[in-house]
Amino acid sequence: MPSTLLRRALARSAGRPPWSAAVWRETRFIAAGIPLAAPIWLSLTYSVLFLPVVGLCLLGLRLLTAAQRGRLRTLRGVEVPPLLRPVSTPAGLLTGLRTGVSWRQVGYHLLVGPLLALGALGLLYAWGAGLVMATVYGWAWLMPPSNPARESLVTLDVPVTVAGAVLLLVLPWVTALLARLEEWAAVRLLGPGRAETLERRVEEIAESRAGLVDAVDTERRRIERDLHDGAQQRLTSLAMNLGLARRTFKDAPPEVMQVIVDAHEEAQAAIDELRDLVRGLHPAVLEDRGLDAALSGIAARSPLPVRLDVALTEPIAPTVEAVAYFTVSEALTNVAKHARASRVDLSVRTAGGRLRLVVSDDGVGGADAARGTGLTGLRKRAASVDGALSVLSPLGGPTTITVELPCAL
Repeated sequence: MPSTLLRRALARSAGRPPWSAAVWRETRFIAAGIPLAAPIWLSLTYSVLFLPVVGLCLLGLRLLTAAQRGRLRTLRGVEVPPLLRPVSTPAGLLTGLRTGVSWRQVGYHLLVGPLLALGALGLLYAWGAGLVMATVYGWAWLMPPSNPARESLVTLDVPVTVAGAVLLLVLPWVTALLARLEEWAAVRLLGPGRAETLERRVEEIAESRAGLVDAVDTERRRIERDLHDGAQQRLTSLAMNLGLARRTFKDAPPEVMQVIVDAHEEAQAAIDELRDLVRGLHPAVLEDRGLDAALSGIAARSPLPVRLDVALTEPIAPTVEAVAYFTVSEALTNVAKHARASRVDLSVRTAGGRLRLVVSDDGVGGADAARGTGLTGLRKRAASVDGALSVLSPLGGPTTITVELPCAL
C-alpha cells in the first residue's frame, strides 16, 4: 500500500511548481483536518481532559464522521459511503461499538486522524520554513550595512536560499503523498468495509424483493378486480339474456333454439372458468374476511375431508396471507392428485412473528421435493417472502409438509 501511494503521489505531483493551484488545494485539504483533531491533542497535553474528550468523541462519533466526509467531499471530491449503523445517542453507543464499522471510526478519530493532523502541522511548518529560507538571499542584501545581522546573513545567504528552494521543490511530492494517505485512510476507516457493503447489498436486495412481491400481489389484486367487475359481469349479463331467450322463444325453430341453448351453456361454462381464474389470481374472501375464512373455503372445496385448526394471534401482511393461501391450495391439490389419502389435517399457527403451516395426510408417502414439480413450486412460493418449506414423507406415509413464513415483510 505505501509503495502504491508513493507512486500515485509522485505521478500526481510530477511537473507541479510549488505555486500551482493543485498543490495549494491539497495543502488546504490537509490543513482542514487539523481543527478536527485538535481536541485529541489538547487532551493529551492536559491529561485531566483525556477521558472527557474521548467520551465526547465517542458520543459525537456520527458528527465527527460527517465532518470528515464533508471535508473529503468538498475539498477532495471523494465521496465516502454513509455509515450503516450511526451512533448518536448514549443508549445506542454500546450496541454500535460492537460493529466493525464503528471500531474503525473510533480508531480513525482517536489515533489515525490526530497522527495525520500532526503530519499536516509539520507540512505547514515546512512550507513556511521553505518560503522563509528561499528568500534569505534577498533579505541579506536589503538590510542596511550598519545592521549587525547583515554580515552573518551574507555568509549563509546562498546555502540557505538553495536549501529553501530545494525544500519548496520537494514539498509538492510530500503534500501529494500525505493527501493521498489521508484519502486512503478516510475511505477505508470511515466508510463501510467489504463485509458491511455486502450486508447492505443483501438488505437492499431483500427490500427490493419484498417490494417486487408486493407489486406483483397488488397487480394480481387489480386484475382480479377488473375481471370480477368487468368481464365476469358482462358474461353473467350475457348468460342471463341467453337464459331469458331460451325460456321465452320456445316456439323458435329447433335449429335456432339449439344455437341459443349452446350459447347459454358456453356462457355459463365461461363464467365458471372465469370464476376459478379470478379465485386463482386473488380470492376476494381473503381480502374481505381474512386468512381464516379463506382457508375454510379451501377446505370446504377440497375433494378430501380436511380437518382445519387455525389459531392466528398476530397480524399478517397481506402478501404473506396470499402466499399462505395459495400454498395451502396447491398442497391440498397435490394431496388429492398423488397421495391416495383418505383425510388431511391442516394446522395454521402464528408465534414469534412467524406463520407456521402444517399439512398432513395419511397417504402412501414417498413425496420428494427434488423430483416433484408441485413441491418445487411450493418451495419457490415460500422462498419469495423469505420463508422455508420442509417435507417429511417416508414410503408408506404419512406425508407432512411444513411451511414457515414471516408474518411481516
